[in-house]
Amino acid sequence: MNLLGIETSCDETSAALLCDGKVRSNVVSSQCCHTDFGGVVPELASREHERLIFSIVDAAITEANITKNDLDVIAATAGPGLIGAVMVGLCFAEGLAWSLGKPFVPVNHVEAHIFSPFISDEDEHRAPEGDFISLTVSGGHTLLSVVRQNLDYEVIGRTIDDAAGEAFDKTGKMLGLGYPAGPAIDRLSKGGDPEFCRFPRALTSSSQTSRNYRNNFDFSFSGMKTSVLTWLGRHDHDYVQEHLADLAASIQQAIVSVLVEKSISAALLHKIDAVSVSGGVSANTGLRSAMLAACQRHGLDLFIPATTYSTDNAAMIATMAQLMISRGRSATNSYGIAPFARFIPAGKGAR
Repeated sequence: MNLLGIETSCDETSAALLCDGKVRSNVVSSQCCHTDFGGVVPELASREHERLIFSIVDAAITEANITKNDLDVIAATAGPGLIGAVMVGLCFAEGLAWSLGKPFVPVNHVEAHIFSPFISDEDEHRAPEGDFISLTVSGGHTLLSVVRQNLDYEVIGRTIDDAAGEAFDKTGKMLGLGYPAGPAIDRLSKGGDPEFCRFPRALTSSSQTSRNYRNNFDFSFSGMKTSVLTWLGRHDHDYVQEHLADLAASIQQAIVSVLVEKSISAALLHKIDAVSVSGGVSANTGLRSAMLAACQRHGLDLFIPATTYSTDNAAMIATMAQLMISRGRSATNSYGIAPFARFIPAGKGAR
């Protein structure tokens, strides 16, 4: 089966081909037009998707060495995301499916992240074989879920304010690192002291104000962000620049330690022996190494997609569609799927 996936939920225009379940192409174009604004501008994102979608899809098909007529199924993100951006990819995919007389699969972007450990681009691929705890971390979402193999899942924790990726970007902006700041903090932290400044870890065992934290899997990063701003206000520019790497390491440590503690606690409480980490923040080297060390201490299996598949990409959309089809959720020949902006957990299977 040749399955085309399309992703345009935010500021990456992407198309990918799955041939018999294996990734044969995954073309991603990341938009650079938002840098001067310190964040993604929805109108600009939509226009860039519209400008690039034809060439990106053609490139993915060409790289897979097939033609449009060889396609069997077409899938695209239906949400959540920037509604204008989502509509570009969704309408293009539906139009292409209709013109070719092929079935169409609408995919939930967040659910595609949750199941991204199943992305395979090689003959032997290691993926969860039973239930697993999923940590989904990006600029827009921080979720902890119990995932079942029939695609059912239950969200047991989510951010009550800023997402982890948002916390990285906003604190990085305070340090003058530009946008997106997450990768810059990761790079800087390698040469810094994570104990230089202990920023707060809300809703964890180390939080002085946290109660019943053991069964609380929600996240909160706004207090940490405020603490960074307060610290910067108390020190002059030269001192901050002198200790920029230390600050980056301290910020990363504060965010990562919360993500790791919650994930491991959830696995132990629910007696599940596998953990996955997905979403853009899963590319963070500090998170990867800390989660691996924690899982090894507790005898848990860890599944993290390759860095290529951590950020928004169409391979995860195609893989999610493939999983849906293989588990009995058939593609449809009806079009006009309504896009949606916000994530509402399906609870009993994928949207």
